[in-house]
Amino acid sequence: MTSHETGPPAPEAAADAVSVVAPQLRSLRRRAALTLEAAARAAGLSPAHLSRLETGQRQPSLPMLLALARVYGTTVSELLGETAPDRDAVVRADAMEPTYAGGWTYWQAGGAGRGMQALRVHVPHGSQGDIVRVHPGEEWLHVLRGRLRLRLGGTVHLLGPGDGAHFDSLTPHRIAAQDPDGVDLLFVHTLLQSPTAALCLGPAPTTTHPASGETP
Repeated sequence: MTSHETGPPAPEAAADAVSVVAPQLRSLRRRAALTLEAAARAAGLSPAHLSRLETGQRQPSLPMLLALARVYGTTVSELLGETAPDRDAVVRADAMEPTYAGGWTYWQAGGAGRGMQALRVHVPHGSQGDIVRVHPGEEWLHVLRGRLRLRLGGTVHLLGPGDGAHFDSLTPHRIAAQDPDGVDLLFVHTLLQSPTAALCLGPAPTTTHPASGETP
């Protein structure tokens, strides 16, 4: 399989992404009937940081989007204001539009409305390497190109092309590119709030689980 590397987004593309994400974050939080404080606590953010995301003063990273998607009971695509395509088993390469979040570039590689979300991700060197995530669910990743530095708990693993990892997301984990050219991954994560919760397809449940993310 061949990955496609892209450079940083153009300023106008990044601005468009922020203009769409900010009101969508606020709308989905209100749909979930969560206060700013409750949503921030569940996502592992400070209320001030979440407020800046909702007003467009800060751009969310991909780990933040994943955490907020779980809290709000939705997908990253909906947080970004993307219209969900018809539920189809086949996802064509030409239908995968790149999206930028916190320095990462990713493409939706799976269908909408499923129990898992599949992404193809490019992680630049030095981007988000200090963010440790903890949240319910499972994650699977497969290195397409470059080398990945994966920290699971207190152990650091160096993965090359063809290597993969499958782990419980409650294990503190950190993803970073080892090489200057970055790393390309296939990445799959579950969209379950908890082992017994419904799929993240509608309004979030009344109880949520904390997930860590970046703090101001």
